[in-house]
Amino acid sequence: MALNMVLHAEDLTKEVSSPEGTLTIVRRVSFSIAERETVAIVGPSGAGKSTLLALLAGLDLPTSGRVWLAGQDLSALDEDGRARLRAENVGFVFQSFHLIPSLTALENVMLPLELAGQREARRRAADMLGRVGLAARLGHYPRQLSGGEQQRVAMARASVGKPAVLFADEPTGNLDSVTGERITELFFELNADSNTTLVLVTHDRGIASRCQRVLNMDGGALVGAA
Repeated sequence: MALNMVLHAEDLTKEVSSPEGTLTIVRRVSFSIAERETVAIVGPSGAGKSTLLALLAGLDLPTSGRVWLAGQDLSALDEDGRARLRAENVGFVFQSFHLIPSLTALENVMLPLELAGQREARRRAADMLGRVGLAARLGHYPRQLSGGEQQRVAMARASVGKPAVLFADEPTGNLDSVTGERITELFFELNADSNTTLVLVTHDRGIASRCQRVLNMDGGALVGAA
């Protein structure tokens, strides 16, 4: 793997059992992603995009093939090792926000910093929430925030630790078109400021076109050059 590659997938395959027999969700996928590169993964529903993202992040294990994340072979690590690697190198933004309902916006953003034992978690989290336009919402709980505001909190939480890789799975999928456009602008602005590698799953070709590279998936496989 080249020195500036932060992600490398080699012959990834994911199979699952079903009443109809074995289903191949991801089929022999190989590609590399360089530091600071922005890459969109696009394709129809059921193409295997979200499963591929989970494999790249070490949230799921392939049936065969390997992933290197930040220079580490995920298959050589146990579950705790993969969790540590994610905590140190990865941020996530999901379609359904995944905020902790019992924590305020500030506490949600502080959480990854506190888990990593980083200092000044409160100040850094407050600064990041200010950057996403939520300085007046620090003490609000997720239920008190709109969908767009919840996604801003999720983006702040994902970015506050300055991860090597930011994974985003349909980050505007639960938002109306106007809010989604605002979130998209903010998302790419934050990513450019932090020089983070971005791997984005989306069905929106407009969002995908803003990335430096687009990987097309269909039937679990990459279609065209990777």
